[in-house]
Formats: sequence, C-alpha cells, structure tokens
Amino acid sequence: EDAAFAAVLPKVEEAIARSAQDGVAEPHQLQQLVRRSVGKWVSDTYRRRPMILREVVTGIPIMWGTVLSAVLTFVITAAVVYFLMVLPMARYLARRARQQAAKEEVKEVMEVSELEVLKEIRDALVAQRDGSGQSPR
Repeated sequence: EDAAFAAVLPKVEEAIARSAQDGVAEPHQLQQLVRRSVGKWVSDTYRRRPMILREVVTGIPIMWGTVLSAVLTFVITAAVVYFLMVLPMARYLARRARQQAAKEEVKEVMEVSELEVLKEIRDALVAQRDGSGQSPR
C-alpha cells in the first residue's frame, strides 16, 4: 500500500501543479483531476495483459484464457441444455411411447375378446333360429 501510494503521489502532485498553472482552483475540478490521474496510473500499472503463448504457432498469438473461457462456456451451456431439456424430453417421449404401446395392446386384446363375444352371439342366434338350442361348437 505504501509503495503504491509513493508511486502515485508524484503523478498527483504533477497534475495539481499543472492545474494551478492553468488557473484551476475549484475543489470539484481538482478532485476530478486527482481521480483521473490516479485512475490512469492504476490502469497503466495493473492493467490485465492477455496470456499469449507465441511458441505454439509461429506468427499467430493464441490467447489461451479466451479459448479456455469459450470452451468452458460452451460445455456448461451444453450440459445445462442437455440435462434440463433434452434428457427430460427423451424420458417423457419414451414413457409416452410405452403407454401408447400398452394402449394398443389392450385395444388389440379388447378387439379379440369383442370378436369372440360377437361369434358366440352369432352362434347362439343361429342355434336359436334352427331350433336346436345348441351351439354348433
């Protein structure tokens, strides 16, 4: 903290001296001037520099931080979409297909049993018409 203050203090003094020469004496303007000079020093001193590895491909700097960030963003987004949308929809459609198949099976069984009942009624009516009273089976 003290080293940073010692480094920025000459910049602030220089800015105040320059403003005094220009005739600026209003406290608000001085405050803005100090903020600007400190902000410029901080941005020049502690500015984030991109991580560039020039050895990977000659002539083309690769910013690995940006690449890693994009890959992680893609993987996280893909996982969220898959687990919250695709997987539940696939389970729902599979369950619906099983239910539909079960309904088809029940309907087929009902059709067969209805057919048997109709055959028995037909046989009973034929037997009643013939007067024998027995079914032809």
